[in-house]
Amino acid sequence: VQVVESGGGSVQSGGSLRLSCTASGTMLKIYTMDWFRLGPGNQRELVASITVNSSTEYADSVKGRFTIARDDAKNTVYLQMDSLKPEDAAVYTCGLAVQSVEGTFEYAYGGQGTKVTVAS
Repeated sequence: VQVVESGGGSVQSGGSLRLSCTASGTMLKIYTMDWFRLGPGNQRELVASITVNSSTEYADSVKGRFTIARDDAKNTVYLQMDSLKPEDAAVYTCGLAVQSVEGTFEYAYGGQGTKVTVAS
């Protein structure tokens, strides 16, 4: 399974961006889909999660500003980021809990991530 993120960029404080994370390859089903951001020292912070039933959870720092959504037909998870703040600047990456056609499970992380810059 290959996972690729996109959609990052540079915005002013208060602006919006929509990130995408798409999985490709042979798989049976994607369960939980997560967005992370990498902080200093590449520490990974869980930003938002969405389950196979579309239940969502958010880090306190982004509640009310970020929205996670999934499109299972496209094997894609989105992160709509509104009211961006300078402290949201980071490399954003995703992780997917995937079931293979053989029935095994793996957690697939994205690749390079996508960079978000927020100017104050």
